[in-house]
Amino acid sequence: MSRRSLRPDFSSRAADYERLRPVDENWLEVFEVVVQEAELRGARVLDVGCGTGKFARVLAERGLARVWGIDPSPEMLAEARRRVPSSVGLKLGQAEQLPFKSGYFDAAVLWTVVHLIERPLAFAELHRVLASAGRVAIVTFAPEHFRSYWQNEFFPSIAEIDLGRHPSPEQLTEELQAAGFEAPRVVRLLQASELSREVALERIRGRSISTFDLLDEDEIRAGTEKAERELPERVAYEMQYLLAFARR
Repeated sequence: MSRRSLRPDFSSRAADYERLRPVDENWLEVFEVVVQEAELRGARVLDVGCGTGKFARVLAERGLARVWGIDPSPEMLAEARRRVPSSVGLKLGQAEQLPFKSGYFDAAVLWTVVHLIERPLAFAELHRVLASAGRVAIVTFAPEHFRSYWQNEFFPSIAEIDLGRHPSPEQLTEELQAAGFEAPRVVRLLQASELSREVALERIRGRSISTFDLLDEDEIRAGTEKAERELPERVAYEMQYLLAFARR
């Protein structure tokens, strides 16, 4: 089996996940858009693929919603249990087979998760566990994001791999409608960002994005050495988010 056909391993990156991908102003901007557009205030919310519980934690700490999280990685959930308020419910499980009764949630959020799941099965499960007129919010990236990603210069395969596994707006629309959702409303969000050389190298060495699990070790080694030689003191880049909101 090709490495590129395997799912990334999140168990090995659980302990460092939030250090390498912290809550910052840009993350909070996306958070606010999701809360507003998916009408999460006062709702019963399912955080699908919750990982270390970052989204669930901020939602609960601000008293915005009653939230549950589900993730297939025991190691990521262990980190989540250390971080989230006691009001957050956490379960080990798969997006494709949700351990919740039908119609239980008002909304579900998938934050940079749709490229990691079997979407037709997962979307059908989301349709089942959402109440009438329930909302689904999807946070992913526009195709343009991968073509201009700052790490492409060092790891050329990243763009090809991520363009292949992330759905386009058209694919999301087709797949959500096939599962019984209304056509989603798509919002694009462009953010300017900047990293210091030190932080950029830390993210490369820490393999902060799961795509590293799908690269050949030789490419990772060569790209890391190139980055160590060539990265400037400040790394400016853009994040091009694709947000999709659909009703049941």
